[in-house]
Amino acid sequence: MKNKKLVLGFTGLISCGKDTASDYFAEKHNTKQVKFSASMKDIMDRVYIEPVRKNYQIISRVLREAFGQDLFSKVVAKDVKNADVDLVIVDGIRRIPDIDYLKEIEGFKLIAVEVDAKTRYERLNKRNEKPGDTTKTWEEFQKDDMAETEITIPEIMAQADVTIDNNGTLEEFYKKLDELVK
Repeated sequence: MKNKKLVLGFTGLISCGKDTASDYFAEKHNTKQVKFSASMKDIMDRVYIEPVRKNYQIISRVLREAFGQDLFSKVVAKDVKNADVDLVIVDGIRRIPDIDYLKEIEGFKLIAVEVDAKTRYERLNKRNEKPGDTTKTWEEFQKDDMAETEITIPEIMAQADVTIDNNGTLEEFYKKLDELVK
């Protein structure tokens, strides 16, 4: 008999460690990574639009307005259900509709990652995930935190099954992640 699938959905503000958690599980376990931004990135790649944060926000808003606020939730939930692994990591949960379909999946747990704003800003400047991250000013970072795609995240985080403080070292964060799957 196959083990029950564990689905860990990560939410948190920009640069809190969602991608780090997702990548860690991919390296350490046989996981499937499902990102809310993946389908948007596919579209931008196909139509040759630069994958900067602003363009993700535009694509997300336009598609949700045209096809329903739960569009990406449906896509991600279907990808999770189709995953043929015991551990699925969902990255980038930002809105209430994002979790509506995921909550219906047996084994789903919502994980909030908390980090203070200054630490998140410093981490954003050190990484190079999206063009412009390394040169972003504090004021631009604060503006990004107030974007339409970000403002409902605290409401999602309040619904988390587990909250992880990621203000410490990378090793401390990894230890907390390992505890999730025990």
